[in-house]
Amino acid sequence: MLSVLAILVLLLSAPLVRGQVPANPARQDPAALRALVEQHLRVQSAGLPGKVAIEVGRLDPRMSLAACPDPQAFQQAGARAWGRTSVGVRCLAPAWSVYVQARVSVTGDYVAAAVPLAQGQPIDPSQLMLLKGDLAAMPNGIITDIAQAAGKSPTVSLQAGAPLRLDGLRSPPVVQQGQLVRVVSAGPGFQVSGEARALGNAADGQVVQARTPRGVILSGVARAGGLVEVAY
Repeated sequence: MLSVLAILVLLLSAPLVRGQVPANPARQDPAALRALVEQHLRVQSAGLPGKVAIEVGRLDPRMSLAACPDPQAFQQAGARAWGRTSVGVRCLAPAWSVYVQARVSVTGDYVAAAVPLAQGQPIDPSQLMLLKGDLAAMPNGIITDIAQAAGKSPTVSLQAGAPLRLDGLRSPPVVQQGQLVRVVSAGPGFQVSGEARALGNAADGQVVQARTPRGVILSGVARAGGLVEVAY
């Protein structure tokens, strides 16, 4: 008869059969998750102007996740892929999800005022300069090309060194209040045009109203050369 010690040895050395659960199931490698997050952010930031640098935060060492054969990185709707951000990683089987903090910096040139700029005054390229900084840490709409700002006017006065934003500039009007404009309306197989008096100022692409000689008020899109396009 086998001794108690021999029986224990046989049980411990026996192969694992179906239905048994390992004492220490495989765990997800945190380094693999961080690499997945970095790859996701690198793809999402590929079109940003400048040199991209990505720092991925570490996962809580106390967290233990079951190994996943195909983890997927994702971000919430509206989340930015630059600056300080958060990237989720989820697994369908076994089911779990975790969020990883990260920071994406984009070092590049941006346009700033070289001299004080007065509100409403057209900007000359000589009044601008390029500075280098982290574009991801700046407000949305930062201008990176001087040509985007030249000829436009700031909506508020700016001090020297202030960065320029697209929503802080106004394009010069192509139609001015009181100006005699040509109104054009076109459709399939026809085009009608006539004169009218502009009732306001409008830059290229903006909507403006105009009054015809008969007193009819029309709304159309202002174009260069004193033209107003009215949709048919």
